[in-house]
Amino acid sequence: MFRSRTVALALVLAAAASVVLAGRPTPQGNTPLQSGAFRSGVDVVALNVTVTDAAGRYVMDLSRDNFFVYEDGTRQDVTFFSRTSLPLAISLLVDTSASMEDKMATVRAAATGFVARLRPEDRTQLIEFDSRVNVLLPFTSAHPDLNRAIASLETGGSTALYNAVYISLKELKKNQARSADELRRQAIVLLTDGEDTSSLVPFEEVLEQTKRSETAVYAIGLRAQDSNIGKEHSEAEYVLRQITSQTGGRVFFPETVADLPGIYNQIWQELSSQYLVGYSSKNPRRNGAWRQVVVRVERPGTTSRTRQGYYGPSL
Repeated sequence: MFRSRTVALALVLAAAASVVLAGRPTPQGNTPLQSGAFRSGVDVVALNVTVTDAAGRYVMDLSRDNFFVYEDGTRQDVTFFSRTSLPLAISLLVDTSASMEDKMATVRAAATGFVARLRPEDRTQLIEFDSRVNVLLPFTSAHPDLNRAIASLETGGSTALYNAVYISLKELKKNQARSADELRRQAIVLLTDGEDTSSLVPFEEVLEQTKRSETAVYAIGLRAQDSNIGKEHSEAEYVLRQITSQTGGRVFFPETVADLPGIYNQIWQELSSQYLVGYSSKNPRRNGAWRQVVVRVERPGTTSRTRQGYYGPSL
């Protein structure tokens, strides 16, 4: 039996820092990272980039020379590049509000299947949310513990979606790397079936915190079949699209709950098929302003996706 803990909304998330893994050998085909000590800061901007072809397949044979990075329209020099998938820190968020009751058996099975694909070096936490937000299991790589936590999910209450994302970002921030050996890519995998109805944190603040984080957000929005609540789901879909697009993640709107196992698998495939591209910004200003980032790939028929930007350093 898992003892859940309710996390209070206490601290505003600080701006997430870019991280550089330095002074370590890199696998064949990768550009060595900069020398020196492991450090964090916005001097070096790290981007996880997903590249797909016209059929939606992941393209995994690109080199550094295929990537062109622009910040506020100015081309940047790529200073490191890797095709090797770093370990992951994943926050699994599951909506357990009352409306999820008839879907929960499938949700448990799909989430368990996702956990089965994780590697020994990956770490995952499980968060359930209804009227409250409960961290059922803190970050762990133990699959049996994760599976038991998933099996313990129970429904009831309303939907505190914004609170859940806020708290997940805070938990990921607490588990950010403190050394080169701990460097991980961070992701939130969120499942919900409706709009927020009971959060204390407003949507605008949650969106701002996702922009300040290096965490990619993947969202699954289950649509209800009741045509009388179209407006509700229009609002919910807008929220999920905004949160995911800002971070370079992706949103899914399955037709039925039976599609969940396949969608969780798609998310895992994407997390396993990304490039790590980094650059030192040519912008010397330290005014804390938003900087737009665009990554273009020099190969016909491909599409690239990454986070839309970051906040520059401030005095």
